[in-house]
Amino acid sequence: MPTVNQVPFADKLFHFARNLLGGIVWTSALIFGMYILVFYALSYVSGDTSRWNKVLPGLYDAENPGSTAGIALHFLAGGIILVLGCLQLLEGLRNRYPAAHRIAGRIYVVACLLAAVGGLVFIMLKGTIGGVVMDIGFTGYGVLMFLAAIQTVRFARRKEFKRHRAWALRLFALAIGSWLYRMDYGFYIGFGGREGHTEDFTGWFDYFMAFWFYLPNLIVVEIILAEYPFFKRPGVKIAGAATLLLASAFLLFASFFFIKDYWGPGILGGL
Repeated sequence: MPTVNQVPFADKLFHFARNLLGGIVWTSALIFGMYILVFYALSYVSGDTSRWNKVLPGLYDAENPGSTAGIALHFLAGGIILVLGCLQLLEGLRNRYPAAHRIAGRIYVVACLLAAVGGLVFIMLKGTIGGVVMDIGFTGYGVLMFLAAIQTVRFARRKEFKRHRAWALRLFALAIGSWLYRMDYGFYIGFGGREGHTEDFTGWFDYFMAFWFYLPNLIVVEIILAEYPFFKRPGVKIAGAATLLLASAFLLFASFFFIKDYWGPGILGGL
């Protein structure tokens, strides 16, 4: 067992980058989860769902109550996912309060399944604003989240906890997709203009984002898990650490502005 001083530089750098990214993701996603619950879920409960269209035009459709209920379920479950998911992955809480971890885990997985089903129902009944390409991308997202939730439960019940935690991390990486989707759009439009983005989400950047908001997350998870020999090489670990550090810088910068201009006011205004 190597001492701290004997740990290779690549491992120490990767460990630091992984923890930094995790802290930023959990903090920002937790605040976004609260924003979803306050702004979207409470708006549905209070009957003021027309507010949705001020942020996402065309989301609320008075003539299609089925799609509205489906997306409301998606938002409610999504908020719960982000709040609980950030807590479920904290090793200290998991080890100290295993019973609470199991109870919260059941709620978390059910919320993931409901979010996936709610989103898929919305796509089936109404379709996304971006048409076929966005329908395919978002359907793939919902199906992957559903499968990851099933696998997370399956390995927990079989007491294969290493595989359970791996799938739980994959599930969380998918769960933060809605958060990353907004972060990426806000950053791109704020600093890169609107090239490739249209009001009906049929531009080249819109089509790119229909898949980008969740597929790279799964690659990052595989880098962190390092279950395959390729990801254990020192050079790959250093490259992975550099990627995680760049992602951390982007997310920290973007989170600051979203919390200041959107999520913070949305939470305070809805309370």
